[in-house]
Amino acid sequence: MLVREAMTSPVVTIPPSATVRQAIRILHEHCVTALPVVDEPGRLAGIVSEMDLLQGVFEHDPRAFVRPVATTASPSPRLVEEVMTREVETVRPNTDVAVLAETMMKTRIKSVPVLDGSTIVGIVSRRDLIAILARGDARIRDDVLAAIAEYGAVGARWDVSVRDGAVELRGRADESAQRIADVLARTVPGVTRVSIHG
Repeated sequence: MLVREAMTSPVVTIPPSATVRQAIRILHEHCVTALPVVDEPGRLAGIVSEMDLLQGVFEHDPRAFVRPVATTASPSPRLVEEVMTREVETVRPNTDVAVLAETMMKTRIKSVPVLDGSTIVGIVSRRDLIAILARGDARIRDDVLAAIAEYGAVGARWDVSVRDGAVELRGRADESAQRIADVLARTVPGVTRVSIHG
């Protein structure tokens, strides 16, 4: 599966000049965990996450402590550009989702903007990947059968079974038809593995 099939689009973005409070409200209203930060010409300037926005926004409640707690002398950040991450991991629409998932696990990044050239066309979050994996086996089976029927080799008949996202194809087909069926099954959202038995 490719990133373009998993990404959320259109993307909710925010300018660097927005306030931290505005960014917090946008995150909350759109139920997202990160916002790409876009400068005036529309280029990606950074990304701001829930964690970035929580920096210094709460003061200690004196009721929670026996002794008074010292407050920080420095003011809390006011603008998105003060808290955003400037070095942003990005992907292209035709990137393999498996490669993206590995990158997200290694780097512990929760959301990755999708760029087509310099244009932001989507964003992929961990939640998007979980939603794909949460698809039911019956739906995956139907989608695999539909893909094979639409694009598959003429004359090849397949028995398709799916268990926990793992697809098993059984049928009599030549090597070329097997390759086509394998590729088509792997493009279906929610498929984790494909095996073919003649």
